Amino acid sequence: MAKSLRSALAKYEHELSHGQCLELVARQLGCADWNVLAARETSKSPPDLQMPEGWFAASHSSREMFRMGVAPGLAGVAMIEARADTRIPPDMTGVLMRSFSARAFRAKRLRFSAQLKTQRATAGTIWMRVDPRGGGRYLRFDNMLNRTENGALKGDADWIERNIVLDVSYSAESIHIWVSS
Repeated sequence: MAKSLRSALAKYEHELSHGQCLELVARQLGCADWNVLAARETSKSPPDLQMPEGWFAASHSSREMFRMGVAPGLAGVAMIEARADTRIPPDMTGVLMRSFSARAFRAKRLRFSAQLKTQRATAGTIWMRVDPRGGGRYLRFDNMLNRTENGALKGDADWIERNIVLDVSYSAESIHIWVSS
C-alpha cells in the first residue's frame, strides 16, 4: 500500500519517502504508527468473517478496524468486534446493514427485533430507517440512542432483546436496518 501511495503521489509531483508513506498507511488503518501496524499484521489475527446473506458493511465502517459477519460456530448470529490493538476514532462504528424495498410494507407497521450482547461497548444498537421515493430526508428513523428506556447497550451486557417499530407510509421507497457497535 505504501508503494502504491508513493507512486500515486509522485504522479502529482508530491515526493514522499517510503517511510513517510508507511506512516500514512498506518494512520489510515487506525494505528498510531507503522510499528503498531506491522505488529498487528504479523500477529495471529483472526480471519475475516463471512457476511450474513443480504447484509453488507456500511460504507463508513472500516473493515480494517472491525471484524464483522457471522459469529464462528453460531449460525444466525452476527458479530461486530474491534480488531485487537486498534485505536478506533470516537466517530467510527462498525455497522452491518441490509436494505430492501418498502413496497410490501407500505401502510403497515414494521418491527425490527434483535437479541444484543455487548462487551466493553460504547453503544450497541439496532437501527431502522424508512426512506421516501425520490430521495430526500428519511420518513421514519430510530437508532435507540436517544431513548430513556430500552436504548443502546453500553459496556458489558448479556443477551437482551431490543425492538424498533416504525410506520411505513405510502410514500416509502426503501427500508434500511442495521446493527452497530
